Amino acid sequence: MLIYNILARLLDYPDQELMDNLPAVIEAIKEDKAISSQEREDLLNLISWINMHDLTGLQSQYVQTFDMVPEHDLHLTHHLFGDDRGRGPALIDLSEYYKASGLEVEGKEIPDFLPLILEYVSTLDDLQARVFLGDAAKVLKVISENLEKAESPYARILRIVENRGHLAQAA
Repeated sequence: MLIYNILARLLDYPDQELMDNLPAVIEAIKEDKAISSQEREDLLNLISWINMHDLTGLQSQYVQTFDMVPEHDLHLTHHLFGDDRGRGPALIDLSEYYKASGLEVEGKEIPDFLPLILEYVSTLDDLQARVFLGDAAKVLKVISENLEKAESPYARILRIVENRGHLAQAA
């Protein structure tokens, strides 16, 4: 599903490719009927905010938001285990799950990174995506709340991910 690719890209570390492709992303958001009006508004608001920054400024904001504040970390097992030894087996299990599904994780990122998870989810049908994200709903809720407290423009995007993990909204 396209929305998960868009969410993955918007939540990943910003680069020139993202900046260059924002007009196409905007068009895709406007045309995709699977994106609700509220989701569309939230996505376009984030893109408007992104467009107010140059790449270096945007990268700085991203690092300050996600890398410097542990409560905003996009590595989901961090919120469950911290640096505890239990995190390693969870990461291995997730890697094996991806492999069994035909997804090879590149060495640059660990498997619990939310943009990577969203890339995987984009390959699933709507119900499968909601079930998969539902498993992470509590963590997504905590990150969303933390970002809202910090008045981060990324908060609404995390809420989209969290809300899509609710089975009651499945069509």
